[in-house]
Formats: sequence, structure tokens, C-alpha cells
Amino acid sequence: MADVYKGELTPLQRHVAFFDRDKDGVIYPSETYEGFRAIGAGVSLSAFSALFINGLLGPKTVPENEKAPAFKLPIYVKNIHKGKHGSDSGVYDANGRFVPEKFEEIFKKHAHTRPDALTGKELQELLKANREPKDFKGWLGGFTEWKVLYSLCKDEKGFLHKDTVRAVYDGSLFERLEKERKFKESTKKKC
Repeated sequence: MADVYKGELTPLQRHVAFFDRDKDGVIYPSETYEGFRAIGAGVSLSAFSALFINGLLGPKTVPENEKAPAFKLPIYVKNIHKGKHGSDSGVYDANGRFVPEKFEEIFKKHAHTRPDALTGKELQELLKANREPKDFKGWLGGFTEWKVLYSLCKDEKGFLHKDTVRAVYDGSLFERLEKERKFKESTKKKC
């Protein structure tokens, strides 16, 4: 197990640690793909996510005085805070710590239909409100993260619940989704 796991992880590190399937401190595209499949994403979304996420975040997280292996696109869990993009919600600070006030602000400002959930339209409003001028990469990053979350986790009425969003930020959602998927698969096999 990598040194990063020997101490207390920041919430942002816990958020990405799920995708470090072998717990060596480095997330390769194959692990990102495997993690997305584990939470129930399809083959296409998982493949796109692996290339997109590792391609954008990987180079930013390479430790100083190290050179990343060519074309392997590793993401280093220890340095994930360096991959934080602009035009985001601000719920993680520059060091990857959770900022409760910013989390609550999402729902105070944008949850108009229900105080504890976001609709697709309210999510669009959130994304638009977080855009920084000419930060196209940040816009794309935010859009992709939130849209994938919404598509995987909205309920049957189209609501993305506050506790689900909170679980993304504290790193527990992915493990929960994997357990739910495994349970459903084992139930199908028994029938």
C-alpha cells in the first residue's frame, strides 16, 4: 500500500482513492475505467471517462522532479489537489479539504424545487453560476463531473439528492454504488 494511505486522507483524496484499485497511490486509465464500470457506468462512458479524467488530471498531479511515464496518464492520489480545476463549486479548497459552507451554498442558491435536491434545470443553473470567464477547461470539467453524477444518481423523478452529492465529496458514494451494483447482480443470479 502506498505511503499516501498511511496517514489521514483529505476528502478530495478519499474521493479519488476509490479509483486506485490496487492502492499503490497511482490511478492509471485502466483503473479509472474499472472504477466506472464498478459503479454501473457503461463501457462507452467508462472508456471516455478514463481518457478524459486521466488525460486532464494526470499531468497536473505528477510529483515535482519526476517525469510521468509517456502515454500512461497516471494520476497521483497524493497530489490530486493540484488537479483541481476552475469554474467549480469551491466545495474543496486548494488543499483538497471540504468546505461545508460552500456545500450548503449549492442548495441554498440552486435548489428551488426542493431544499434537499437538485433538478436537471437547477444543475444547469449551478454550472452556469460557477463559470469563470474564458475558463473553457474548467467549464468542461465541471459540466462533465456534474452531468455524469446526475445521470448515474438521479432518482426516478429526476432529483439529485443532497446526501448523494455529499457522499461524492466525502468519497463514500462510489463504494456505495459498487456495493449496490454487486447486490443487484447477485440477486439477479439467484432468480
